[in-house]
Amino acid sequence: MKISHRDKLKLLGGAGVCASLAGSGMLARAAMAQGRSSSTLNWVLTPEPPLLNTAFNSAHQVQQISSKMLEGLVAYSKDFEPMPSLATSWEVAPDGLSMTFKLRDGVKWHDGAPFTSADVKYTFEEILKKHHPRGRATFANVAAVETPDRLTAVLRLAKPSAYIMAALSASESPMLPKHLYEKGDPAASPLNNAPVGTGPFKFVEWQRGRFVRLARNPDYWVKGHPAFETVIARFIPDAGSRAVALEAGEADVGGANPVPLADLSRIGKLPNLAVTTDGYALFGAMHYFEFNMRDPLFQDVRVRQAFAHAIDREFIVKNIWFGYASPATGPISRRLSRFYTPDVPKYPHDPKKAEALLDAAGFPRKAGGVRMRITHDPATYTEQQRRFPEYFKQAMRQIGVEVEIRMSDAATFQRRVWGDNSYQTTSYGIFNMPDPTIGVQRMFWSKNIRKGVPFTNGSGYTSAEMDRILEAAQSEADTAKRRELFNTMQALAMKDLPIIPTVNDDLTTVYNTQLHGLVEDIEGVYGGFVNLRRG
Repeated sequence: MKISHRDKLKLLGGAGVCASLAGSGMLARAAMAQGRSSSTLNWVLTPEPPLLNTAFNSAHQVQQISSKMLEGLVAYSKDFEPMPSLATSWEVAPDGLSMTFKLRDGVKWHDGAPFTSADVKYTFEEILKKHHPRGRATFANVAAVETPDRLTAVLRLAKPSAYIMAALSASESPMLPKHLYEKGDPAASPLNNAPVGTGPFKFVEWQRGRFVRLARNPDYWVKGHPAFETVIARFIPDAGSRAVALEAGEADVGGANPVPLADLSRIGKLPNLAVTTDGYALFGAMHYFEFNMRDPLFQDVRVRQAFAHAIDREFIVKNIWFGYASPATGPISRRLSRFYTPDVPKYPHDPKKAEALLDAAGFPRKAGGVRMRITHDPATYTEQQRRFPEYFKQAMRQIGVEVEIRMSDAATFQRRVWGDNSYQTTSYGIFNMPDPTIGVQRMFWSKNIRKGVPFTNGSGYTSAEMDRILEAAQSEADTAKRRELFNTMQALAMKDLPIIPTVNDDLTTVYNTQLHGLVEDIEGVYGGFVNLRRG
């Protein structure tokens, strides 16, 4: 007897889960039916973003949708070389203390106002340096931005900072309209939920809990692009329902692991769907486990080391990521081969050693065999992030640590970790980006402890030695010396252990085989969908 995929989901889920799944699936199909045409792209985006502007929140789903409306000064080739976007050319001074950008003429904001160097100056000085989760580190050496004319912007640097050229894409450092943002508090602007950009698509509407609708920008500076008249970003919380929508052709594309990884081998064999890990080269995705270093329980490094020894990374890769990952050895992704080193303190899976460390730190087993009780607040953006805490709870129980898992929505999770710091342990995905100064420094630099700004130094880790290393790497022009600094940084991070890196994440995209122009883009679903077309 043959069992269909939908029947398998029912058998696996039980009656209550089946009813929920069927209901969410029907809702998804009904919603998508409203926007199914050759000129409409139905895109599965999950989870629903807290806002739509990546200048203020670098969560992966925000980065994905922001780049469809907002643009950066440059784009990148598959060789990581910068290519023209809002800037047509650039020049770095011989002493490394200035970067001059010539801007594209005739570009308009979605409200019709011209894009000029005043917008670039305002964005760097008032937005990226002050509000971007990674911006305080990335643009720390930007002393000022000069505007000699309306199409020239000059970044004046306090110290050489060549890595900045790797941080200017739409998904990382979007340019914002000065004439609209300067009227109030930028972080509280309603434009963050209804962006006005220069990008290929314009914001139309956001129906909370359902979708965001975008429309083709008729004045876009790339003539004849984009191909789609409408993009509808659908929010389908259940991974099984997302798989059903993609299989049925009701959704065209989904990124950042849109379906259960266990289903990918089957889905990849379907004639109408393709699976790829391309489109993530710029990001160096990882999964981190983090301590709240303010908590007295974690002041002794032996406690943190015990947790590291209790976590079996090989098991996680095989049973939670289904092989679409590799064990992490340090805070920098293996994908950043220019900077990655395996020569760091290591914590192989060893529960007996973990127990000995807890004994030595003054946490013996007590009544019921329990040493301590803690809470764990995980990110829940992906299926793997939701499954990891269940594994973590079981792993900790083996060494006498009882864990209460507090699952929450994205807004609550971010508030607990980076707003109120009202957590003990957490786990989440993080992007390293093309350079550690851009994506890694923010997690370990004490000057990036920024209350309320997500994906910064939420652990509260403070080390004068770490700050010295990171700040030296920011301005070191010699490639070999800079690499050595990051080698030292990785060793210190794994010695102090405020964060336990768990896996290097190989993100996946599932898309309809009728779509073209997706995997050719180094940013994939994080790009602007400028060249995406059907047929």
